[in-house]
Amino acid sequence: MLGIVFGGFVVMMFLGIPLAITMIAVTLYPSLVSATFPGNANYVMRAFISGLDTISVLAIPLFMLSGAIMARGGISRKLFDVFAVFVGKLKAGMPCAVVVTCLFYGAISGSGPATVAAVGGMCIPVLVELGYDKKFAAAIVATAGGLGVIIPPSIPFIMYGVTTGESVGDMFTGGILPGFVIAICLMIYCVIYCIKNGEDKEKINAAVGKLRERGIGHVILDGFWALLTPVIILGGIYSGKLTPTEAACVSVFYAIIVSVFIYKTMKFSELWGHLKAAVRSYAPIALLIAFAIAFGRVLSLLKAPALISDLLTTAFHSPYTFLIALDIVLLIMGMFMDTGSAIAILGPILLVTAKQFGIDGIHFGIILVTNLAVGLVSPPMGLNLFVAAPLADTTASELGKKVLVPMGFFIVALLLITFIPGISLLLLGRA
Repeated sequence: MLGIVFGGFVVMMFLGIPLAITMIAVTLYPSLVSATFPGNANYVMRAFISGLDTISVLAIPLFMLSGAIMARGGISRKLFDVFAVFVGKLKAGMPCAVVVTCLFYGAISGSGPATVAAVGGMCIPVLVELGYDKKFAAAIVATAGGLGVIIPPSIPFIMYGVTTGESVGDMFTGGILPGFVIAICLMIYCVIYCIKNGEDKEKINAAVGKLRERGIGHVILDGFWALLTPVIILGGIYSGKLTPTEAACVSVFYAIIVSVFIYKTMKFSELWGHLKAAVRSYAPIALLIAFAIAFGRVLSLLKAPALISDLLTTAFHSPYTFLIALDIVLLIMGMFMDTGSAIAILGPILLVTAKQFGIDGIHFGIILVTNLAVGLVSPPMGLNLFVAAPLADTTASELGKKVLVPMGFFIVALLLITFIPGISLLLLGRA
């Protein structure tokens, strides 16, 4: 029966049947063919409802809402100005400022595509004006946008915690150093690119000069409230004063206060539109989580996790060979499956095997999400490509060719994160 369930899942996915329908069908199949199977329709319905009956899930729409408000409030521009005024005149300073902006904006949005949209909409035209190649600018933003799902608060981290039972707070803490490692690797690429292709220093110095004419202190003060955003969100979580869900709620109110009353870049009347957009964006994610949890419980009744774990531990004799295979499989999966679906389906099953090899659950979660972050810029389905391409007046397929090199640097960071557990576990005191 287990083979039919997995086979049916693969076939229905290949035929392009919507994931929700696919998961409902394969979840209900065992009870339809066997009246004695304990996972009947009532069991599935209870699992479906209990899957969303957790406070952690509420953090997802709240972080999505605060990220949308911050984007409308022009927070990305103020962050970029702060970083550009300090490093803009250095070799590859402006592209590196874009990477750092994505890093910090990821601590606001929790989403890769949202980071690309907010930072790319502002930074790509700026880089083009300074003489950088348009496709290079878009490729940097699209690739660095992957930091949006690594730097906490990350929506995929929340999904992983909800579907596997691992601590969301520990995932947030574990994601900090991996995010910086990825950012450093991407900045190294920017420096190499600019050494090879050159920069228009006259335009760059003029742009940085205008910023400095405003006064470095004034630029910092203007960006102070934007810089304070991740401090408030993450500081509240790590100090133990806020749960991730409470921090998400605080971030919404902070976003409203900063955008409407301090920067005055958004009208209070616009909030209703953002609320509706957040609900629309969250609805399919909520259904996916609920279906995935129900599917996972039916698989547990079929003893699928144990069988798969036994199979993998037999096939791979060391954690290193398992991790290599894991990275390869996840990189391929990320090319064709969206991040949420992959986490909901693969996370709970593969975590059992990872723990059999002595791999920490938080470290495994970081590896899983980092692989899928690469998938956000991997042709043919890389979502970040479709967000960034229109911002550079190009196609996703053309941009996909341009991201291959920076994506290689991202993969270097992935390998470091995979085989040096301390990068993920140091701040948790488990290294």
